[in-house]
Amino acid sequence: MADVFPLSDAKTLPLWRRPVALLFLCAIAMPLAFSTWSALLNNFVIDAAGFDGHDIGWLHTVREIPGFLAIGVIALLIVIREQRLMLVSLVLLGVSTAVTAHFPSMGGILTITLLSSIGFHYFSTVQTSLQLQWIDKKRAPQTLGWLMAAGSAATLVAYLAIVLTWQRFDLSYNLVFWLSGGACALIALVCLVAFPQFAAPNPQTHRMVLRRRYWLYYALEFMSGARRQIFVVFAGFMMVERFGFEVHEVTGLFLINLVLNMAVAPLLGKAVHVFGERRALLFEYTGLIFVFLAYAGIYAFNWGVVLAAVLYVLDHFFFGLALALKTYFQKIAEPGDIAPTAAVAFTINHIAAVFLPAALGYLWLVWPGAVFYAAAGMAAISFCLSLLVPRHPGPGHETRLRPLLAAPAE
Repeated sequence: MADVFPLSDAKTLPLWRRPVALLFLCAIAMPLAFSTWSALLNNFVIDAAGFDGHDIGWLHTVREIPGFLAIGVIALLIVIREQRLMLVSLVLLGVSTAVTAHFPSMGGILTITLLSSIGFHYFSTVQTSLQLQWIDKKRAPQTLGWLMAAGSAATLVAYLAIVLTWQRFDLSYNLVFWLSGGACALIALVCLVAFPQFAAPNPQTHRMVLRRRYWLYYALEFMSGARRQIFVVFAGFMMVERFGFEVHEVTGLFLINLVLNMAVAPLLGKAVHVFGERRALLFEYTGLIFVFLAYAGIYAFNWGVVLAAVLYVLDHFFFGLALALKTYFQKIAEPGDIAPTAAVAFTINHIAAVFLPAALGYLWLVWPGAVFYAAAGMAAISFCLSLLVPRHPGPGHETRLRPLLAAPAE
């Protein structure tokens, strides 16, 4: 539909056509494609193309290039509305996921991964921007927690289906990719038709925004991207390569994470609201330090599969507190900076992601434990940076070092 509604008037629409309903549908659609792809990926690339640690590193390096180039969203916003760009990107993610199994070679997998990654990263960039523009600051932590829970619930259905039917009905990669990617694309297409274009009250700047007073947010985003890559690339790969997990077993592990996320995500949002961003981030990074050290211990002391599975679940739990970084930025940002800064932050988040997977893939072949020691070090740096987050952040009060380092509001 071509009608445009001011955000302030959206409450006059039926509940199912309001901005929050669109956010929930997008939160449901994206994981149907991306989480299913993630669950099948390690088994698929090993079965279809015989990938080793070096190959999987290069795959994720290619996958993260669009994230590094997420700053291109700023240019696209000159010619297309954020809401429409979000949904078109979601369609691209779904379609690319659907056809993944049709390209069972190194070159084919890299190409289709690049396309799906463009959809995923551009969708994620704009989704973050619209969440922070459309959700009231006072309700943001709780609402973001519920959005996380909704995505987990949708993925739960997909994972249950895989766990219960993969072996029983001898499912193929092709069928599962088509069902999950097709569902994602279909939901996005329905959203393109069913929802009006919502006009946020604060016009967004259509140019790159780099402000000195956001430096701590940039630093935390950079470290988050570097640290998370090690988990995304190598933790799941370890479960398949070292412990021989099959598709339904990997998916079962993802299933446990989903149930946990559904239960605790709203509580995590509430915790951030009550205790503040600094304490939430410090708790997250403390937990991740010990988790990554324990991952390294699996190789150093030959610890078993049960511990590895427990660590994988704990990893997901601590990463759920990353919503505190979103609400921290929401509180310190100028309203018109949200869209361009979300794009810049996504690029910063993916700087390390472009080279770390490939570089650490070579290290993995020699000393896998060292990869996780590196992740623990990155979590420790993030912990130190989080000490600088104020208890009550806001414009002009972005860090606890403001008298020394912060510049006046640009």
